Formats: sequence, C-alpha cells, structure tokens
Amino acid sequence: MKKLRILILLVLGGMSASIQAQELDVNLQVRPRFEYRNGYKTLLPEGQEGTSQISQRSRLNFNYKQEQLTVKLTLQNTRTWGDVVPTATADKNGVAVFEAWAQYDFTEKWSARMGRQVLSYDNQRILGEQDWGQQAQSHDALTVSFHSETQKLDLGGAYNSTAENILQTPYTVASYKALQYAWYHTAFDKLGASLLLLNTGYEYANADAKLLVDYKQTFGTYLSYKTDKIDSNLWLYGQTGKSTDLQVSAWNAAANFGYNITESFKAGLGYEFLSGKRTNDGSTVIKSFNPIFGTNHGFNGYMDYFYVGNHLNNVGLQDAFIKLNYTINKWQFALIPHAFLAAAKVVTPLNENLDSYLGTEIDATFGYNFKKDITVSGGYSQMFGSKTLEFIKNGDAGHTNNWAWLMISVNPRIFSWKK
Repeated sequence: MKKLRILILLVLGGMSASIQAQELDVNLQVRPRFEYRNGYKTLLPEGQEGTSQISQRSRLNFNYKQEQLTVKLTLQNTRTWGDVVPTATADKNGVAVFEAWAQYDFTEKWSARMGRQVLSYDNQRILGEQDWGQQAQSHDALTVSFHSETQKLDLGGAYNSTAENILQTPYTVASYKALQYAWYHTAFDKLGASLLLLNTGYEYANADAKLLVDYKQTFGTYLSYKTDKIDSNLWLYGQTGKSTDLQVSAWNAAANFGYNITESFKAGLGYEFLSGKRTNDGSTVIKSFNPIFGTNHGFNGYMDYFYVGNHLNNVGLQDAFIKLNYTINKWQFALIPHAFLAAAKVVTPLNENLDSYLGTEIDATFGYNFKKDITVSGGYSQMFGSKTLEFIKNGDAGHTNNWAWLMISVNPRIFSWKK
C-alpha cells in the first residue's frame, strides 16, 4: 500500500508542474460470497446433491478528472476460492479490464465517452450493470450524452470483432456484432418518463456459409412516480426484427407499487408479464421476450430460475409478487414471495395441457452496515415448484430446492487527491 501511494504521488508530481485543476480518487473492492446451492437456477435432479462454494471479486478503481476530461480505469479479478493451487504461478482468470473509458465534456450539457463502460438505464431491466454477478457487465462502446436539469439524452453504439483481422472473419464471441441505442429521459415534478430504442445485430452463417447480421429491435417506455410515501413504476417494451433469419415478435410489461407505511417499514406489490411461446407452437417466429442486457437477478426471484442465462425461447413468464422491507439502525431486512406462471400454454408431447402455475419462491434477505466501508449481506430462498416446472426445467420438484448466501463487501478509499 505504501509503495502504491509513493508511485501515485510521483506521477502526480510530474503532472502538476504543467496541468492544473486535477482530481484523482483510487478505491478498492474485495467482495467474497459464500453460496449453498441446492436447486439453484433449476430444480435439483433426482438422486443428485447440492453444492457450496465461495466466489470473490477484487477490484481496483482509478477515477481521474482534469478540467473537461474524465478518465476511469477499473481492474478486476474474479475467482472461486481454490480454483488454483496455493503455489500457482498464474491465476486462472487473470486480471481483466472491467472499465477503461475517457469522457470529454464539450459544454456543460454535451459530452462524449469512449471505451469499455457500463450501460445502465432506468431500473436496469433492459440495460444494466448486472452487479450481482462477480464479473458484472460492461461494453466496448461510444456514447454521446446531453444532460440538462430536466432532460437526458444518450446516443450510443458499438461494433465488435474478434481481433485485428485483415480478412472477413466470423465473430465467434457469444455477443452482438453491432449495437446502437438511444435513451431519452425527462422529469415532470414527481413523474419520470423514459424512452428506449435498442438495436442489436447478431452475426450468423447462412446455408451457403455466408456471414450475415440480423438486427433485433427492443423499444419501449419506463415511467416512475415518487412522493414521500409512494414509490411506483411501470414499463412496456416490445421486440421485433429478426434473429438468425427468424422473425421476432415479443413483449414485456410490468407494474409495481410501493408505499412507505412508516419511516422504517415499506410494503409493495407488483406484476410482470414476459411473453412466451406455446410448447406445441410449430411456427418459426420467436415469441419469447428476451431482457437482453438486463440485471435479471433483481427480477423474477433471487434463485435465478428465469432469464439469468436460461429460460430463453421458452413459455415466457408471469410473476406476481409482494415486497416487504424493514430498516432499523444499521440493519435492512426484506421478504419477497413470488408466484410464477407460464405466459403461454404448456402442452406435453402427448397433447396434455398442463396447469400454467410454475411454482412459488420465497426470498428473504438482510443487510448490515458493519462499519464504514464494510457491509455484510445474506439471504435464504426456497422454490416450491410444480409439475409444470418439472416439465420445463426437468429435475425433482418434490425435493427441497433452496439456496442460501452470505457476502462481505469491503470498499475502502485508499487514495484521494485534488489540486
């Protein structure tokens, strides 16, 4: 730590002779998380047992500002405890660049940012950081922004390649080939309204091995209303375009209402619908909504049965839930029961119509601000699955399917300098 401080001071000393109005902030995050997985993401198969492990994120953040220029660099390592031997000479995952961007403010309202960056908007249903995942999510992109007191406009785009090629080469990374988006937000007193248009192009090879890019459009609105007592929101998104030469026609809608009963206790309820496709639907149209880059862990249950790397091109989902939050001193508690139903008919190969009810999940969490820069959080969840969920997910709904976790997050500021 002492050597790092000396190095930073030497660098700043060399710059300060000719440059004025500088700021540098350096902070660190160490975030280990224990998880007991016994039916996490999917029903536990019959005859199998759950497992436990500890994962960890370690980050070093550099934030630098010089007049109209802002630069951020975030280095991170994600690991599972024990994934290399104690005498290892190299790490399994190494050190990755999570963020590396430069932003220039042309005026007080207009700016441009280029490089590896987080794209996060509104409630992160479509574009989010996915911070629950130890690796999180960031994009190589260019963003142009306009921000005033009541209006915000972001225009962004990205174009991806596997390497610095000299000939047309298939894009083999499991991501989009090209992306463009526009996000607009305005506020009217207690009401906030946003519009999003996202265009994502994915590359594929046709029957003649020719490389093509099909574009899918995700578009819609997010509305929020907040007072001292009420915290509510609703959204509506549609999806159209094409994906691997298949037509897309899907939609997503939700409404949430929260009320502060006291300063410490808040209650809310909500409902979300994500369109799906009947299991016996023989058409080639993609009717199942895909949240794409959303922070999906924060929606539809913490056990991640739906849309966290799974449940795509499926029967969709209906999610009705209640949220109860209680805060006292340094403690925060939450209880969230979910009732899940399929959004489209579930029909077996024997032409038997199954009930749309998928199951009920109970999520209980806590958080504790142990001291400055240190927080402790944890939770317990249990899925009470149905025979229909067994049909969709396989596994054994009669087994106790549960999940528990405990996480410690240490976030100290290790250096701050301003001139």
